[in-house]
Amino acid sequence: MIKRTLKQICSMMNNAEPLTSGIQQISITGVSTDTRTIQAGNLFVPLMGENYDGHQYAQQAYNLGAVAVLWQRDHKLSPVDIPVILVDHTLEALQQLAASYRQQLPVRVIGITGSNGKTSTKDMVASVMGNRFRVHKTKGNLNNHIGLPQTLLQMDETTEIAVVEMGMSGRGEIELLSRMACPDAVIITNIGEAHMLQLGSREEIAKAKFEIMAGLRNDGVLIYLGDEPLLRELIPSQGTDFDIISFGSDSMLNDYSPQDIHIDIKQTRFSVTTSNNSKLITELAIPLLGRHNVINALAAVAVAEFFGLDESTIRSGLLQTELTGMRIELLQAKNGLTILNDAYNASPASMKAALLLLEELLGYQHRLVVLGDMLELGPQSESFHRDIGKLINSLNFDYIFTFGEMAAYIAEECRAQYSPNHVFEASDKAELAKQIATVVTPQDIVLVKASRGKRLEELVEALMQIE
Repeated sequence: MIKRTLKQICSMMNNAEPLTSGIQQISITGVSTDTRTIQAGNLFVPLMGENYDGHQYAQQAYNLGAVAVLWQRDHKLSPVDIPVILVDHTLEALQQLAASYRQQLPVRVIGITGSNGKTSTKDMVASVMGNRFRVHKTKGNLNNHIGLPQTLLQMDETTEIAVVEMGMSGRGEIELLSRMACPDAVIITNIGEAHMLQLGSREEIAKAKFEIMAGLRNDGVLIYLGDEPLLRELIPSQGTDFDIISFGSDSMLNDYSPQDIHIDIKQTRFSVTTSNNSKLITELAIPLLGRHNVINALAAVAVAEFFGLDESTIRSGLLQTELTGMRIELLQAKNGLTILNDAYNASPASMKAALLLLEELLGYQHRLVVLGDMLELGPQSESFHRDIGKLINSLNFDYIFTFGEMAAYIAEECRAQYSPNHVFEASDKAELAKQIATVVTPQDIVLVKASRGKRLEELVEALMQIE
């Protein structure tokens, strides 16, 4: 993590100055924006929102071990006896500090964005690159205008590769993140329907994701899903000072494509062909389930080869991938019931991928799906949920459970194909858990998926206790 004197910290931010003299040689180790995570030696950065003001916690942060705080000039006088650096805006100062720190280190950055699959791709890329380099990666979901600077400032000075997610809530945010991180390689996993509410169309979502190019360094590389026409339309045809590599399921469109995919309950095995079948990489495996994760793995293979890693290093790195939780996490209840916990987030594209995965998993007495609302889909939300129901009607499951107002449209569509006593709706998680418990056996498998706001991990916890 960052280690600097306050004098150096001031030089890394615009218009920053110590409030009192004599504190410039104080050294900080690490940065925190939350008193719950304060560690001894931290610089505390008080952020502000609609319902909170971090300046109110400066004294508490100091008492917990922070050695200095930033202070926004338009606020009333800071607490006495605390080393303070005055800045025009604390969030912007945090971002400037992170950008300066990144420029001071000889680290190479891999930036990843996309509507779905960012975190899984980040985990695979970090695992592969970690076989050769000292790697730092985004923890959890710290991928926005606050999380990314925190991620950069957490880097050790010996870090060789940083693998960072870049998320968004609207136009302009990914551009800000890209210019802050100045990536040497960027990956765009896909374009889905998430953020339709904010941006209105997939075309606008594609443009927002493509903002990741804003900070790409000369002689870097763009790695993108070539199956997506909206991304292909944005790719410059000539005059670029960076490499362009595509990946995807269509071998005619992409530089990297998969073949011979085999899925079992523990891993997915596959091979990779490169452009015009000029090279075949065989015997690859990931401890993830689903064809969609194979596509994400192609991006990891592509960026690894760009950085000079050989096939053996790539192969072992993919196999060693450790995933961030609740992304098709394989669990087992007390009674032996198999649970696929994919409750972290959901969109039409990721919901479809999870359902197709469940369809491929054989050897279970019953296959059950538990689906909650997909959020932030805008005016087309009902239509997107009905489409999921229609997809389920073309597949072969035994029981359908839904949770939430929008997910009820999934159940409504499913009743056209499934008998009434195999489709259930619920608005209470405890009641939903009881309904599921009445029909499952130890030989069954159940998929649980919804947007994060529905908190279906609470349902998963209840299912784990079934005896």
